[in-house]
Amino acid sequence: MALIGTLRDKAGIGLVVFVFVAISAFILGDIFSGNSNIMRWGADKVGTIAGKEITKKEFDATVLQMEEQYRQRAQRDPGEREMIGIRQQAWELLIAKYAFQPQFEKVGITVTQEEQLDMIEGVNIEEGLRQAFVNPQTGEFDRAMMQNYISQARSNQNSQEYLRLKMYADNLAPARARIKYENLILKTGYVTKAEAERAYHAQEDVAELKYLYVPFFAISDSAAQVSDSDLKDFYQKNIERFKTEATRDIKYVSVPVVPSAQDSAIVQDKLAKALEAFRTTSNDSAVAYQYSLSNTPFEKYNNGTLPTFINRDSLVEGKVIGPIVDGDSYKIVKVSKVTNDTVSYASARHILITWTDSTDAAKADAKTRANNVLDAIKKGADFAGQASAFSQDQSNAQRGGDLGWFANNGTMVKPFEDAIFGATKAGLLNEVVETQFGYHIIDVTNPKTNRAYQLAIVEEQIIPLDASISAAFTKAEALATASDVEDFEAKAKEQGLTVLEAKSIRASDRGVSSLGEARAVVQWLYREAKTDKVSQVFELEGQNVVAVMTGEIKKGHRPFESVKNEITPEVQKIVKGKAIAAKLNGLKGTLDEIAAGFGKEATVYTSSNVRLSGNGLPPAVNYDPVAVGVSFSLENGKRSQPFNGENGVLIVELQNKTVAPAIENYTPYSQQLLQSLNMAGYSISEAIKEKSDIEDERYKFN
Repeated sequence: MALIGTLRDKAGIGLVVFVFVAISAFILGDIFSGNSNIMRWGADKVGTIAGKEITKKEFDATVLQMEEQYRQRAQRDPGEREMIGIRQQAWELLIAKYAFQPQFEKVGITVTQEEQLDMIEGVNIEEGLRQAFVNPQTGEFDRAMMQNYISQARSNQNSQEYLRLKMYADNLAPARARIKYENLILKTGYVTKAEAERAYHAQEDVAELKYLYVPFFAISDSAAQVSDSDLKDFYQKNIERFKTEATRDIKYVSVPVVPSAQDSAIVQDKLAKALEAFRTTSNDSAVAYQYSLSNTPFEKYNNGTLPTFINRDSLVEGKVIGPIVDGDSYKIVKVSKVTNDTVSYASARHILITWTDSTDAAKADAKTRANNVLDAIKKGADFAGQASAFSQDQSNAQRGGDLGWFANNGTMVKPFEDAIFGATKAGLLNEVVETQFGYHIIDVTNPKTNRAYQLAIVEEQIIPLDASISAAFTKAEALATASDVEDFEAKAKEQGLTVLEAKSIRASDRGVSSLGEARAVVQWLYREAKTDKVSQVFELEGQNVVAVMTGEIKKGHRPFESVKNEITPEVQKIVKGKAIAAKLNGLKGTLDEIAAGFGKEATVYTSSNVRLSGNGLPPAVNYDPVAVGVSFSLENGKRSQPFNGENGVLIVELQNKTVAPAIENYTPYSQQLLQSLNMAGYSISEAIKEKSDIEDERYKFN
């Protein structure tokens, strides 16, 4: 059975990948012919793909096919959450049939029966099958195991095993067609020796430079006024940035359906019995299971798994804690037992400084930068601030480098883990720690502990009762009587309700801004709404919502007025850059003298390891490809004119450029370029979709 489950899972993975990257289409046969009599909203059209009108009958039949395949994989009917994905899969399948399949046929791509058989039983077994039939003893693909399964499945064509195998096999042909098509395009890519040599120099040539940097904020926004003419000129020059699907805007009010004080009091009365039981009995697990709504009311926890609503300092054996309000629940906790576990946990935060390449010079530079940050923290700099500014571990840099609690079980790389679990007290480690990722500045926030806690937790959810639900609906219902936007806002203000706004809602969207899942609102917006029309009350999860349509943008380009505020900061940068450059051009001397003449906003930096393949000029300009390009365009000893970078104006002075010596073999660099070309499969898919002029009108029906 485990083997059957594995094959089912592989089939599921293969299907999802197939659908969402638009791998061809199944030939769905004559079941899609004919016209539907459904006349809801005056139309039977679900959309158009490459000039082909998709009827509701055809779409529904495709959905049914996807549903049946889901049942074969999951051995159960799909729920509403799964149906959302299934409907999307059905749409993608139709895109594949009408947009992709004709492209395959146009260039003569076919997948023969011999090829399909080869992928199942021949020499070139499909990778999903190879992974499904791995011998647990050898860890290798077991052909005999696979052939035995196939033989058993084929012996009974009504069995679930046979149906799963057939479904898997049916998906292989379109997948192979897609791969052939992509390869046909991708293999035309060729990297010349000159291109490989250029890539080599981009990575290996090194520039040493000084640069003067003036951030744009050196000039206030009020001093950088922009005219409508400036904004329109920028808009026209960048018009393709503002391509858009059809979208609509709304204003809306959400009336939360929340428990009243009376609802909360009823829950507290229930908890009082559990609280008394905890205090009068030693059978904590029995009390927890009797009174709690949770499926795991009596569990063992350690410092890495403790619920966030519990203060670990209060965990004393025998103590009863609570009631505690945690979200929409009341909770009571009894510390049944405190023990020592076999695994220790600690918590820490870190700052990672990486090297740009594996050379000794690059590593030395990284270590110097890491030690500079460590010294700054030792002198009083805020650790979290330094992490946000300098850490190259973007997964936690904006959290101040916080890693939370983790175990000494290989979760972290060994040198890092050894350093933290070797600490005997909380605090900053005196030395940077080197790992394969770079140099780490580490602050141990909680030293290792193997303390574990057996907790009995009684949880009772605070839910709104009928009176609260009715009151919230009545409040929202009053808004639905508004005649237009102005009246809607006035009625909301009378009730002390906040009017929110959601822009650029697409017909295919399921969520709306802060409302979360709100498909009913989107359907109303595209089926019935018009400007100034107020909706009925939508009963969403935990809230009642009333909306009014406020605007619409047709498919094409967003109009100037809708992007005016968005582009104003960019145009202000241009205006500020011109003013800063004009002032800099009026100053003479060395970069330091020019900076002094400009004022305190101008700073001079040095950078000794800049490469054309990099993105910035450390230490101040971390991302600025233009600045890198300007730097490498200079001759040794030459200075650039002031120019606008990403966040300020720069003058770059190239002190020395070391050109890497020619080498005999540039193959590694040509391989890198070829690899990037071979990652263009998604772009091919998007190009076909774009040229297929797809109109999605599913909002009419679901």
